[in-house]
Amino acid sequence: MVSSDSHVLPVSTTTSRPPTLTESQPPAVRAFVNRFTETVRDGLSRSRPWSELLDRSAFAKPDSLSEAASRLRKNSSYFRANYVCIVSLILAFSLVAHPFSLVLLVCLAASWLFLYLFRPVDRPLILFGRSFSDLETLGGLILSTIAVIFFTSVGSVLISALLVGIATVCVHGAFRSPNDLFLDEQDPAAAGFLSFIGVPTTSSAV
Repeated sequence: MVSSDSHVLPVSTTTSRPPTLTESQPPAVRAFVNRFTETVRDGLSRSRPWSELLDRSAFAKPDSLSEAASRLRKNSSYFRANYVCIVSLILAFSLVAHPFSLVLLVCLAASWLFLYLFRPVDRPLILFGRSFSDLETLGGLILSTIAVIFFTSVGSVLISALLVGIATVCVHGAFRSPNDLFLDEQDPAAAGFLSFIGVPTTSSAV
């Protein structure tokens, strides 16, 4: 006779949580992604109101070339973060419109990140059964970058997009009158996220 008092082992209902995309990345990549995200978020928070940038009542034709240059200098100091966003959007739209160039640029950036920047120093690069030193890896990446930029459509797409973005910024800066801008205040956009664009300058009052 089989006893009905069989012991049932408790079953744990706790399931292991799969790692997120950020947690599954190497520490160096995770730190880079976090730093990049924080930098972009901080830079966007420093941008001026877009309604102020596109205020149609503030646009007027400059009387001379020197006045246009003065307007461009003041507007570039005040709308620095906005101008960077405009150039970045034009560059992004240009790359999206050319998928082949976008794929080549992404592959090139991934090669630099994972084959050189984030690769452990004590671990040599091994491809096709051959070990490559850091100098050989760097030389190969530099040659690959030159080949992709100058012998494919990537270079022309990037240069044309940058020229269009810079021209857009120059036209806006020359025709946007800075008389209503508080240029005597310390420009917060000239530090941190956008400090690499130029040395912060002290703006003079209008």
